[in-house]
Amino acid sequence: MELIIAITGASGAVYACGLLHHLLMRGHGVHLLVSQYGALNLRVELGIDFDEMQPLEILRAIYPQAFSYNYKGTLRAHPVDDLSSPLASGSSTWEAMVIVPCSMRTLAAVAQGFGDNLIHRCADVALKERRRFILVPRETPLSRIHLQNMLQADEAGAVVAPAMPAFYHRPMEIQDLVDFMVGRILCLLGLEPLAGIRWKGLQGE
Repeated sequence: MELIIAITGASGAVYACGLLHHLLMRGHGVHLLVSQYGALNLRVELGIDFDEMQPLEILRAIYPQAFSYNYKGTLRAHPVDDLSSPLASGSSTWEAMVIVPCSMRTLAAVAQGFGDNLIHRCADVALKERRRFILVPRETPLSRIHLQNMLQADEAGAVVAPAMPAFYHRPMEIQDLVDFMVGRILCLLGLEPLAGIRWKGLQGE
């Protein structure tokens, strides 16, 4: 699968990095878009300077074991202000898009069709071309405006999947919570999730 992953200025950049890691391990082609405040969150939350590091270096800073892996997929970063990018056209060949995390500003732009950067424009393409499109907002509490924008995005064809990890898999570490959300996003992309994500019932309990 060829898809776009966008990182915007909400908390939870680690979800995007986890998703990128697993997509590349599985051999998918990924186009990476990072907004100005998405880059800020990478620095604040993960200690990563997006402007100084290559995308694969970012993943390997978070997943040291990745140095021993040979990623099967491809990863290419694109300038977020380049509206002339081939990604911005409905004739492009990418199949799906995930905005993770999705800021409320980005959500509003998606819901209202306001495209002033490449992330917004690709979201517009995903909706008009009826491609898989997943928004992963991370905000609390939610105002009426936030909820209305989520409803409008849903009605336009997006899947709104808030970053709400479950606990039935008995997470022991933060990474377990990250992996749960990554697994749910993989499911929504029509891909096999990570082990332990699917609910299997009470199993006699």
